[in-house]
Amino acid sequence: MLMSKVFQRSLLPMILVTLMLLPGITNAYPDGIGGGGHSHNGETIDDVAKEGCLCHGNEPSNDVMVLLVDVPYTWVAGTSYDMRLEVIGGPDTNMGGFSARVSAGEFTGDGEAWDDDTTTRTHQAPNSRIFALTWTAPADNSSGTTVDFWISGNAVNGADGPAGDYWNQIVFNLIEAPADDERGTRTLIAGSGTPQAPESKAGEIDISTLGAGFRAHWLGLLGFGAVIAVIIFCGLLLRYGFSTSYKGRSNLLRLRYKINRRGDQ
Repeated sequence: MLMSKVFQRSLLPMILVTLMLLPGITNAYPDGIGGGGHSHNGETIDDVAKEGCLCHGNEPSNDVMVLLVDVPYTWVAGTSYDMRLEVIGGPDTNMGGFSARVSAGEFTGDGEAWDDDTTTRTHQAPNSRIFALTWTAPADNSSGTTVDFWISGNAVNGADGPAGDYWNQIVFNLIEAPADDERGTRTLIAGSGTPQAPESKAGEIDISTLGAGFRAHWLGLLGFGAVIAVIIFCGLLLRYGFSTSYKGRSNLLRLRYKINRRGDQ
């Protein structure tokens, strides 16, 4: 009987904790998201990569930047291109995710395909904001010489609801080129380049970071000032102490000056 009461008392807190966690589980997608008719504010999201991470905000925000590094200028049939997706800015956590779709070819790399659709890729767990993606171009141009890309990335704070979460989106396309027409790669950026407002102390420099301690800094200034003072003193001494045309010179100097002019010894 006693054991039964203890079990009931320990079970109640577990139930309460589970109920508290349910909203976060139902409102977030820690295992990735793609297409498939997700519901948000009474509306249906058919494709997160194209429409955006609406569960984390109604509009894209410049509080985060989405970068896609090593993007080719053109594509060659059957060629694989390694790219790096980064989400910068937003909440001070390492939690984020992405949803990507391409009109032809297939995605591999970090994450997983959504519903086994190899033209899609999404995160598996929201514990990173850097993802390695590989896009393999189609073997031929039967689907067209232009391939479209849609990539949405977000930065989240892990709390229930969209408050404090931000997302942005990269949309671009590539055209096919001959195999011998290599044009290098580039970096694509979605966002203003200022993901967060600067702090009030932005621009200040800590002297210690420049390789000199505070005491050494002031000793250097005092030494520099002492050198300047010595130079000024020597200049005044040369100008007014030994000049023969200065009216305040001593009688001895005036006498010597007269003797030198007469030639008397």
